[in-house]
This record gives sequence, structure tokens and C-alpha cells, in this order.
Amino acid sequence: MIFRAKIKLTDPQIGADQMIPVTEQILKKVITPRPAESHKGNYGRVVVIAGSHTYGGAGIMSASAALYAGAGLITLISDLVNRTALHAQHPEIMFADWTDQKLVTQLIDGANVIVIGPGLGLDNQAQELLTLTLSQVINAQTLILDGSALTLLSQTPEKKIQSDAQLILTPHQEEWHRLSGLNIAEQTPAKNQEVLAAKFPESTILVLKQHHTQTYADGQIYENTSGSPAMATGGMGDTLTGIIAALVAQFKQPVDATVTAVYLHGLAGQVLAETQYVALPSQLILELPVLMAKYSLK
Repeated sequence: MIFRAKIKLTDPQIGADQMIPVTEQILKKVITPRPAESHKGNYGRVVVIAGSHTYGGAGIMSASAALYAGAGLITLISDLVNRTALHAQHPEIMFADWTDQKLVTQLIDGANVIVIGPGLGLDNQAQELLTLTLSQVINAQTLILDGSALTLLSQTPEKKIQSDAQLILTPHQEEWHRLSGLNIAEQTPAKNQEVLAAKFPESTILVLKQHHTQTYADGQIYENTSGSPAMATGGMGDTLTGIIAALVAQFKQPVDATVTAVYLHGLAGQVLAETQYVALPSQLILELPVLMAKYSLK
């Protein structure tokens, strides 16, 4: 419907007992010590296209999460109104005005991982940015679609990605309903796998955000075991998207990196919830490098 499809067989009987539980072991496997001889180019170039005039915080949180999760170079492409707020918090993150199509195209071309969607909005500018991004990505890149980008896709099914770039979708259950046509009550593991196989390229990774977030990849379903109800606040999804981008950029293996990002995100929220009733995304982001250092040495 939206992308070129490669059909895979799925097991209609698959249930929770056949899902792979994700534990802290994934952190020990994926997050490794950095070599002594390192430079920023070793850890990936991430571009985040996000944050409209109204929802600027979404883009800033996503880019900030990518920064604290270790991406080498990050650029936020956003509404110009968000530049001062971004640089007041993180001068390490570069900024580009998303109305400059030539610059946006150059930045997309030079990225390893492209995120589009957090707080993007649904207006003509957002539509144009999504169309440009889908037409510009190449096979060697990873494209992460989140938030508004997923809604725009569901509204305009004729849009197509023009390459075999690694695709990662990060919907919550209502966004997945819009994309898949499955009501939330119908979103069983078997049906989710079936729709993913029918509508998206074979290598697509689906991160279905819910209680015990599920990651669908390579015919497997990984169920997250970290997290806390303290994380139920605006901006958590934007933050997760930035973490996924950073880990894919650094560790290169998209499935392992994505599953690790989901667990790390939940674990950081758990740590905050030990002493706080609510865990804010901006606080969670600060926990990331501490946890990554801890588990890289195990």
C-alpha cells in the first residue's frame, strides 16, 4: 500500500509465549567500550527532521536523546523558531532551517541515519519534507519514521520510498491503526506480522510502542521488559526515536541496536522512577550516557 512489499509467511498461531523477552543482556551485547583511537565520524551522522512552530520540543528532545546516546554528529532540521531554544540547551547540535530545500537535501545526503516525524505537523511544509526525504534516501542509509510522518503516510498511501534503505517505524498503537488498518483490539502479534510483511519491505523494523513495547524484525518479535508507568508523559516517544537513531548510527546492526534502544529507554525511566513519581523525558536523556558506560564495561 505504502511501500514496495515482499511477502513473508507468518504463523497465525503466534502468541506471547513465542516472543523473545528483552533483558539487560542486550545492553551488554551491543554497547561496547569505545576504542582509544576514536573521532566523531566513527559514531555516525544523524539528521532529525522534526519540530514545527507548535511542537518544537519534540524535535529538540529527539535530537538531544541522539546526542546523549552517543551519535557523533547531530543536525536538527526544524522550524527556524526552534533554533535559539536548541542552542541554549545543546550548542553541540547543529541546526538547519527546514525551508532551505537545498541545505536540507545536502544534509540528508550526508547522513547515516535520518529521523523524520516528531512534532513535524501535518501541513504542506510537513508533506513536502516527507516527500523530499522519501525520494532522497539511499540504500546505505537508515530512515526512521515517527509521529507525524506516520500519520502523513497513512493519509497519502501513494508516497513511496525510492530505495532499499533500512526502514524503522516507531508508531504507538493508534498510529499503527492508521497505517495498518488494524484496530487496537485486533493488533495481535500474528496480525501485526502479517500486515508488516504485506505492506512494507522485508527488512523493515516495527517498534510498536505500548505496555511492553514489541519490536518486529526478521520474522521475530522482541518484547521489552523494562519501563515504568512514571514514563507516561509527553515526549517519551520522541526521546526513544533519538536513542534508536544514535544506537543504529554507532553500532551498525539495526535490529540489535533498535532492540537495545528500546530496553535502554525503559531502563532509564525505571531508574528515575525509583525516586520520582513522574520521569520526564529531559531527565531520562541525562541518564543515558551513565547507563551506557555502566553496561559497556560488563
